[in-house]
Amino acid sequence: MSTAPDSAPRDPNPALVFDDPLAQQSADDTDQGWGDRTPTGGGDSAADLARFLDEKPPHHL
Repeated sequence: MSTAPDSAPRDPNPALVFDDPLAQQSADDTDQGWGDRTPTGGGDSAADLARFLDEKPPHHL
């Protein structure tokens, strides 16, 4: 049994971080986080109509 101390330095405990967690954007803060498609970026009315029809609830037929 060895009584010599370990010569490798130990990593210190991680420092506590007191940043404001609300200042950082989470995945839920974006449309992509909610599962929305990326915008077409051209005002494509055919794509908008297709998306509307895809996402319309069944009771609005």
